[in-house]
Amino acid sequence: MKRQCMNRVALIGTGFVGASYAFALMNQGIADELVLIDVNKEKAAGDVMDLNHGKVFAPKPMNIWHGDYQDCRDADLVVICAGANQKPGETRLDLVDKNMNIFKTIVDSVMRSGFDGIFLVATNPVDILTYATWKFSGLPKERVIGSGTILDTARFRFLLSEYFQVAPTNVHAYIIGEHGDTELPVWSHAEIGSVPIEQILSQNDRYRKEDLENIFVNVRDAAYQVIEKKGATYYGIAMGLVRITRAILHNENAILTVSAYLDGQYNEQNVYIGVPAIINRNGIREVMELKLNETEQQQFHHSVTVLKDILSRYFDDVK
Repeated sequence: MKRQCMNRVALIGTGFVGASYAFALMNQGIADELVLIDVNKEKAAGDVMDLNHGKVFAPKPMNIWHGDYQDCRDADLVVICAGANQKPGETRLDLVDKNMNIFKTIVDSVMRSGFDGIFLVATNPVDILTYATWKFSGLPKERVIGSGTILDTARFRFLLSEYFQVAPTNVHAYIIGEHGDTELPVWSHAEIGSVPIEQILSQNDRYRKEDLENIFVNVRDAAYQVIEKKGATYYGIAMGLVRITRAILHNENAILTVSAYLDGQYNEQNVYIGVPAIINRNGIREVMELKLNETEQQQFHHSVTVLKDILSRYFDDVK
């Protein structure tokens, strides 16, 4: 019997991030089916029970079950949250060795199922592991997406909204580059409503450039602060992953700062890195190329160089 047309999401990894993503996904009623896959089968089975007990309060029915890699065959989207977590004192790039082998096993297992959908990668270092997923899977570059700087951008918009006392939805600003220590704010395109922040600074003495620089530092270092206080970050990134999921499954053509493959954009190529991109049912429809000022372009190039230095240790074609 032919399978009915359903939006199926396969989630691999039911740790803090994965479980938070599953909970948020159910609460927003975006998918029709959700299968949880984890090496710890008891944990995944327990999450399924817990989620199903709350379905009566969800906005729409969603079939949730604990499965295996074969369930990825009919999935529209595979979300990878599995891997070693960042510990206090570690950078995201410190996790490369730990997670590269894990990802080779995961992606090979997914592809053996006959999967032909879209990968969404959340595990850190997300830019490195998104590139690895693309290489291991053999899928077109537009169908492999990393969470990139979606959370950094959300943090940026939130802190700017508090500073300027406006709703976060009216703050339009991006963090681009590596999801990590070399990321950068694109001040040249940051706006409150339609008013450039640089114009606001020049017209109002209440706001200072030094304050904005401190805001960016707090954005960049937010993960370290949260990890120190509670051991891990998961609510914010889970919400970001659900936002990307909605853009894909609902064919939104939404612009989100994800880890996307560059093939000449920003004068860079052969790297996955956080940039604004148009997301729809086919994955990444288009990378939005912002016109950066000279300082931003130099910072972005530095971020690319850091990522490529790591990638070149694992992939011979990265230069």
